[in-house]
Amino acid sequence: MAHLTARSSYARLTERLNRFPQGAPPSELLEQILAVLFRPEEAELVARLPLRPFSADQAARAWDMPAARAQVLLEQMAERGLLVDMQQRGQMHYVLPPPMAGFFEFALMRVRDDLDQGLLSRLFEQYISVEDDFVRALFSGGETQFGRVLVGEDVLSSAQALHVLDYERAEAIIDAATHIGIGLCYCRHKRTHQGRACAAEMDICMTFNGVAASLIRHGQVRPVERGECKELLHKAREQNLAQFAENVQQGVNFICNCCPCCCEAMLAHQRFGPEHPIHTSNFIAAVGENCSGCGRCLPVCPARIISLETDQPGGYGRKRAVIDQDACLGCGVCARVCRLKALHMSPRAQRVITPVNAVHKTVLMAIERGTLQHLIFDNQVLRSHRALAALLGAILKLSPAKRALAGSQLGSRYLERLCARIDILRDESSSSHKSA
Repeated sequence: MAHLTARSSYARLTERLNRFPQGAPPSELLEQILAVLFRPEEAELVARLPLRPFSADQAARAWDMPAARAQVLLEQMAERGLLVDMQQRGQMHYVLPPPMAGFFEFALMRVRDDLDQGLLSRLFEQYISVEDDFVRALFSGGETQFGRVLVGEDVLSSAQALHVLDYERAEAIIDAATHIGIGLCYCRHKRTHQGRACAAEMDICMTFNGVAASLIRHGQVRPVERGECKELLHKAREQNLAQFAENVQQGVNFICNCCPCCCEAMLAHQRFGPEHPIHTSNFIAAVGENCSGCGRCLPVCPARIISLETDQPGGYGRKRAVIDQDACLGCGVCARVCRLKALHMSPRAQRVITPVNAVHKTVLMAIERGTLQHLIFDNQVLRSHRALAALLGAILKLSPAKRALAGSQLGSRYLERLCARIDILRDESSSSHKSA
């Protein structure tokens, strides 16, 4: 019966993961991944944790155990990158990060001997890169995505650079960070265990601010100064890697330096481009008349959306690069490699809107993915919270007119105001998506 108990623990943990907007669709593969990362008793405990940051005392109440014992368990899981810990008002708080960007990546951001990274890499590859459910839910489950592409500042003209805001600049994000940590690229490390990694830099995954502080504290990443981080950014650009950052203006927690062949965000865009799985930069690549058709831009494009076409039928005549502008991410890698400067970046007709901070992004994602009720009624240990979350979840699936009627019938001013705010946020998110 022990194996049945363990499976039920991982099923409950899966349910807990999917209360957050960035979840993980249940499957046999996911249970195998969770079994590598979490012990059965840990899975059972983590399934009962809140979505929002919590203290050891709050965990102890949820787990019905002494606070000192809860503290030890929380520290053990933070040490292994399963939880992120942070100081809030002089007290340590913890949060379960989403699988991605979160504890999936943390498991491969350094070489470890406490888990089978080869097995984990094979499971990740099958669950994320072969099967569709997880990557589709993560990258195309709504209009607000968790990541965005940064334009390469070095390919912009001086006049264009004046219109790039600080949160759109990789170097400005580095300058604003309170903590900076560098770890192994999860994507290329995963492919290394399969003998399929490219030759791009491995030790180059950048984490910032509170997440970096936690990962540094537990040895998941190494601390670096701003100068070294900028040197790595320069190296990434020399290797034609695209910068993929957290989709927020304030408190950016990561910048990945992505290749077109290993990185899951870029592979997702190649598979689901029409569904806009990644927020673009505010620029778009354009081809000038002096393009020679040399093809240097084709293999470096992270989105794989450049082709060569001829100006005469049958493949005859002058060749020229053609860009699928509907799928262009605006990273600028193609412009960087063009020796004739025939490729250049142009401002998009409408600016892409970026959520202000992690809370704003999470609320937008929750509204779009139908999980807002779990953020509002967070203590799922209580039956009352589970019941209220189910009720609110049903109401939020209604049309705006029916939601207003439901709020009126329930006599809840709070619900009426909440539904009105949801409609405003949904409109903002839709406008952002159309701008992209």
